[in-house]
Amino acid sequence: MSENAMLCITTTVIGRITAQAEQGLPFEVCGYLAADPRGRIIRDYPLTNTDKAADHFSMDPAEQFAAVRDMRARGLRLAAVYHSHPETPARPSGEDIRLAHDPDISYVIISLAGEKPVVRSFRIVRRRVAREPITIVGGERP
Repeated sequence: MSENAMLCITTTVIGRITAQAEQGLPFEVCGYLAADPRGRIIRDYPLTNTDKAADHFSMDPAEQFAAVRDMRARGLRLAAVYHSHPETPARPSGEDIRLAHDPDISYVIISLAGEKPVVRSFRIVRRRVAREPITIVGGERP
């Protein structure tokens, strides 16, 4: 795991995924984040939580494939999976760690447990978790 990893994400995307998390209550929400060639997260892909649960999620496979096709068509790459924790802190649960199979992407969690939403990013490699700093930059979603 790289100690210098950092997630660079636009204010627009942070606002959109936080709003999705709040609107999805009481359930977890989920989706993909796509990066441009410079590595900035510039696009979010909200996906349906087919489990409709407050403590776990499963993504709709057809939506996943459609999101990846769209990313490729736009010259973007899958950079992160995000989901919300309606009632728990922004840290990976045991299930989150167990299901984190891609060491090349970030795992972003939006916690709604406190007064304000908290967004954190993690790298998870072979069940080892490292918190990843987030840099928020200006920029609109294309």
